[in-house]
Amino acid sequence: MSEAEQGDAQPPPRTRAVTYLLTQLGAHAAQRFAELISDLDLTPPDIGLLRMIATQPGRSQRSLSAELGVVPSRIVTLIDHLDRKGLVERRRGATDRRNHELHLTPKAQQLMGQVWQLGQAHEADICASLNDAEYEQLATLLNRIADQQHLKPGVHPGYRRTSLPPSDT
Repeated sequence: MSEAEQGDAQPPPRTRAVTYLLTQLGAHAAQRFAELISDLDLTPPDIGLLRMIATQPGRSQRSLSAELGVVPSRIVTLIDHLDRKGLVERRRGATDRRNHELHLTPKAQQLMGQVWQLGQAHEADICASLNDAEYEQLATLLNRIADQQHLKPGVHPGYRRTSLPPSDT
């Protein structure tokens, strides 16, 4: 194809395949978010776990396992990783000393403030082409689809397939 023909070529039309667009945008948004947080030495799964602990301080590893739908040994490995980074503190349960209550450390609380700011900027960037009404409509429609698909609010299904964190040793 000549340069003149290439200059006249039209981009392919956008598809109406919603599932494809959701996958395309989801992969793009996830990659961009991972890039934004990379300087914090955190991964999206790290942040998801920290967020879950922050919203329910003192929760047990067992409750995380149940909510995420993963085996308890996987949660132990993920929490060990965050513990070695100084982000999660395990405390013996007040009523059952066999259980560990999970709490964010001050370092993690400070990092989560930075993550929240990065997340807000990321959301604004991804949705920049929408006005407020369109943004609200999109959020409403996506929540309706998530509910119909029986997705747990605030729980990313990717934990079931995410690889284990690298060893910190």
